[in-house]
Amino acid sequence: MIVNSDKPSEWMTSGPGARRRILCENEDLMMVEFRFEEGGEGLWHNHPHTQTTYVASGKFRFTVGDETRDLSPGDAMLIPSNAYHSCICLEEGVLFDAFTPRREDFMEAHGWNNRTKQPD
Repeated sequence: MIVNSDKPSEWMTSGPGARRRILCENEDLMMVEFRFEEGGEGLWHNHPHTQTTYVASGKFRFTVGDETRDLSPGDAMLIPSNAYHSCICLEEGVLFDAFTPRREDFMEAHGWNNRTKQPD
């Protein structure tokens, strides 16, 4: 069965020099697009979701726990559940992040918490 993608959410600020929009989601998985200005930041945080990040464009410096590495277009990484992490945008760019399970905090912030369930 093919499931139709959601219409993306509106853009919203997600940190200094950064914004995000939800691309698609269900209870188990969510994909989010992040756009960063040079110098933009994903501030130090953690969450119970497992996260993957794919760099579509730009350059980013990620810190996960006590490990730091630079990522460029085509690079990807996994951030384990509850791991503290942050990023700094070294060159304007776009990230695609997937979260499992979906981020209910993002759903609420984007006004998607009262959406009706898509038919199976």
